[in-house]
Amino acid sequence: MKFRVLGFLFVFTFLFGTHSAIFSTQGLAANIVAKVDVSQQVMRVYVNGKRYYTWRVSTGRRGYHTPRGSYRPTFLKRMHYSSKYNNSPMPWSIFFKGGYAVHGTNYIKRLGRPASHGCIRLHPAAARELFNLIKRNRGRSRIVIKN
Repeated sequence: MKFRVLGFLFVFTFLFGTHSAIFSTQGLAANIVAKVDVSQQVMRVYVNGKRYYTWRVSTGRRGYHTPRGSYRPTFLKRMHYSSKYNNSPMPWSIFFKGGYAVHGTNYIKRLGRPASHGCIRLHPAAARELFNLIKRNRGRSRIVIKN
């Protein structure tokens, strides 16, 4: 039990603890770029040009397209439900082009391979971190999607 707790604390600190203090500094704006590599099914998040996070994602599966390009976040919603796909939950949604968004998913076992209807899926903890980061730096954030 002790090792399981220590392991969780290590992972939590690695994912969130070492960088959160940098982002919580009040009054300082940061340039945020979330780069999605569709061929690798990975997102790399840069803050002022320095990479802070690398997360597995799921993009559009066969028959569905994830748009490529560079976008500014247009709308953020803590919990959104898809009107197009059976009211599916989309926590921590960051919309960037029409109905396309970066958002959390409960299908974490599918991360790292195409599985969505075109959105970019993240682990819910990563989606929350990205959501809060972009929320604090909205005018200085971009989502870049490439092959």
